Amino acid sequence: RPLPQTDGALPVFGLTSDVQVRRDRWGVPHISANGRADMFFAQGFVHAQDRLWQMEMQRRLASGRLAEILGRVALPVDRWVRILGLQRAAGADAEAALAASGDDLKAYLAGINAFLARGVFPIEFTLLRFEPEPWTVADLFGWPKMMGWQLSVNWQVELARARLIARLGPERMAELDDVADAPTILPEGFDFSGLDDVARRLLDASRPLLGPAADGGLGSNNWAVSGQRTASGSPLLASDMHLNMMLPAIWYENHLACRESSLNVTGVSFPGMPFVVAGHNGHVAWSFTNGFVDVQDLYMERLRRVGGRLEALYRGEWLPASVREETISVRGDRPTKVEIISTRHGPIINALVERYPAPDMHLALRWTGHLVQNPYRTLAGLNTAQDAEACHEALAAWVCPPQNAVYADKAGRIGYTLAGKVPLRAQGDGRVPVPGWTGEHGWIGYVPFEALPHRVDPPDGAIVTANNRVAPDSYPFNLGADFSTGARARRIAGLLGDRQGLAVADMTAMQYDQVSTVARSLQPFWRQLRCADPALRDVVARLAAWDGELAAESAPAAVYQLFMRRLLAACLVEALEEWHEPVAGKGPTPQLAETTPLGARSWEWLARRLVAPGGHFLHNASTRDRLARQALAEAVAWLRETQGPRAGDWSWGRLHTLTFRHMLGEVKPLDRLFNRGPFPLGGDQTTVWAAGVHYHDLDSGPVVGPPHRMVVDLADVERSVSMVTPGQSGQPGSTHYDDQVEAFFTGGYHPMLFGEAAVAAGTVATLRLEPTASEPLSNETGMV
Repeated sequence: RPLPQTDGALPVFGLTSDVQVRRDRWGVPHISANGRADMFFAQGFVHAQDRLWQMEMQRRLASGRLAEILGRVALPVDRWVRILGLQRAAGADAEAALAASGDDLKAYLAGINAFLARGVFPIEFTLLRFEPEPWTVADLFGWPKMMGWQLSVNWQVELARARLIARLGPERMAELDDVADAPTILPEGFDFSGLDDVARRLLDASRPLLGPAADGGLGSNNWAVSGQRTASGSPLLASDMHLNMMLPAIWYENHLACRESSLNVTGVSFPGMPFVVAGHNGHVAWSFTNGFVDVQDLYMERLRRVGGRLEALYRGEWLPASVREETISVRGDRPTKVEIISTRHGPIINALVERYPAPDMHLALRWTGHLVQNPYRTLAGLNTAQDAEACHEALAAWVCPPQNAVYADKAGRIGYTLAGKVPLRAQGDGRVPVPGWTGEHGWIGYVPFEALPHRVDPPDGAIVTANNRVAPDSYPFNLGADFSTGARARRIAGLLGDRQGLAVADMTAMQYDQVSTVARSLQPFWRQLRCADPALRDVVARLAAWDGELAAESAPAAVYQLFMRRLLAACLVEALEEWHEPVAGKGPTPQLAETTPLGARSWEWLARRLVAPGGHFLHNASTRDRLARQALAEAVAWLRETQGPRAGDWSWGRLHTLTFRHMLGEVKPLDRLFNRGPFPLGGDQTTVWAAGVHYHDLDSGPVVGPPHRMVVDLADVERSVSMVTPGQSGQPGSTHYDDQVEAFFTGGYHPMLFGEAAVAAGTVATLRLEPTASEPLSNETGMV
């Protein structure tokens, strides 16, 4: 297909004045406009030039309309999305947001549609024989809803935990669910004085509405260091946000500048969404990691049909439940109707739990993602913030998913805010499904923004978040217990230590670190393990001398990965049978919830028990060593069979590979056109260079890692660096489709060009978008 025009002049209907789009040699567009509306128009146009196919798939996924173009294979995903009500929620968001952000959103939308009107589309549209429809404001809110769903990961853990408690009993499950030693973002001893009274007042005020109380009761990295620890005397901010490593890249770099409003911001955006999501504006830098806060609850409902009406029991009364029917168009097949049932708590989601069946139990999902929200209000505030306090204030409008926001400003301040709506529960802690018919387990409001975890300028001059636990037990509000591994946060904190004179190069080196603190913690265990088999003794000696670096070429890393998976299964399968899989991280739904955070914590639990046996599963050293020798023998036998008899020839990268997959690359021979890889890959979920596959198996299909890395130097933002992997373009014929793959493996960051002199010197192509008074003819393509 012809590639987007990047040089010369292009008349575009919808602009009020010329816009200059200068691209650097990494394909990053630097957009310069007189007015704010023209700037966002150009961002929408450029997003569509480079990523129209991706944008189309994202909006269809979020609206439950994939089957229209992909056929029956996509019907399960469409059905689940319709049940969740993402499209309806996005429509409500759009209607509410028009008052606050309407001009920016309409301008961005007009830019997308101006490109669509030119009538030539990427090759994927031709292969599937359809053309995209014009975009609507509601489409701009679909992908934020889908991202909120993907990053709100508690509902499946609730269901799994309830089944595990029923199987194991609460005491044995508590051992697997222990979070006592998890590192926290806010340290032990942090002063929460005053918040206890806030929590008590909120609960007391709501108690009359809820009746008497009962007795009893997913990954990314970012960190900032202050000027007291840097060579320049100004803060550094490092960010690598972990999402699926795919083609096209989930992120898109762009630089937006508007002369009339003095807006000048650079960083990454989501194609199909205006603004910059993470980056800097010369005054402040910011980024996010997922907070893994519990914002989902499952309610067991009692339903009955009376005549043609469906009713749900609530506080002794049978009240009408909402029932609606939606029709899903299916390419090459008959339309499919879906009945969607909702109670006062939310939609009935039994269709989402195929791996965790819930017979005779109707499960309703309550989720903050169903609340009306406007993510663009927060992004607008961050894009224009002038200091750390303004960043904090902008985050007050954020709803879902809860995010760890780390930010720094040119004046020298660094800060952290947990952003998002956090439910206040009348009873319980949200760990397991609760009865919906009693009325005793409702949400009574949300933690006030001023009471959410927040920290500015810590004495040690560093703030670290890595999907780890947010606050210690002394924090008076419940944030949940389903956060991810603490290993990455431990490693980052350890690498920072008390080092002084830090620079950009130190931050980028940390982002490429592949040492697992979980693997390294096993050295005492390997040193004492005795094996009769000489071949196993040799392997144990290698593991005992190993430093825990999960390099792609490492033989001990390959043994360790296989050993941990086999040993975890051996420890749990006798007690749990097939229910050991959720503990190992297997989720209930292949497409929508393929994994659970329990997997990350299970490895940390297992590592602790290997060093100090005890508890209900590895009772003593004898049991531990017997099971460990068995798991090690199985791992070694498998490696001998698949990688040869010599331990020195084995490597983790032969087991663990990365293929950048395109949706159409699942079909041969299109894989040769669209996919890139496989590449040997080091690291895992517990390393700073995150390269996660499933804990419960070694399927290398969906790798979660850092498609974007960034380090911002607030002393001189021209020293800031970034990369988007595998490249900026979504079109296979472009050099920018995969030109950052090598950089991903070798540390080939590129400068984030920002000042006028730097942008001018780095420009390799300039496109001038010019206003035209009439709609373009259908053969005017904007392509060359």
